[in-house]
Amino acid sequence: MQAISFARLGVLACGVVTLVSCGEGFGVQGGGHSGFQSKYSVARNALESGDYGRAMRSYQRLIADAGPLAPRLQLEYAHTALRAGSYAEAAQVAGDLAQSQSGAARSAALAVQGTAQHEQAMALLAKGETRPAKALLTQARAALTEVLKSSTDMDPLGAMAGRRAQIEARLQKL
Repeated sequence: MQAISFARLGVLACGVVTLVSCGEGFGVQGGGHSGFQSKYSVARNALESGDYGRAMRSYQRLIADAGPLAPRLQLEYAHTALRAGSYAEAAQVAGDLAQSQSGAARSAALAVQGTAQHEQAMALLAKGETRPAKALLTQARAALTEVLKSSTDMDPLGAMAGRRAQIEARLQKL
């Protein structure tokens, strides 16, 4: 769960900095800047209050009109799916996003992807589905390893490294 908090912090920081730095109408197609901010606030508040379904619907609507902010909102959407327990969807969205990003944005997407894949694998193991769980654990390890190598500053407390160690230990037992 610490990695989820880490991903949440990274997403929040990136999203807030990006949204606050926008000029009038930037990233908004129709509706205006204040309308976009208002809709973003709805999505963000829903996420923070645990209303993940509403947050996901709100983010989906925002992404369609976000212009250059779309990748940031896609990351927040993936994070919301992760918190909602929709691990496959979170991993898919974050993984697709990671493919189109570089630097810190790619690392943030990979952190969400790896966390979601780990959680999905653990759910599969609980059901006795070893083969697909092992594949997901291997993918999660690769995603988190890349983040830890390329963005060491994204894991100041070692939560992501700890998650990767848990994955390594689990893979050795399979």
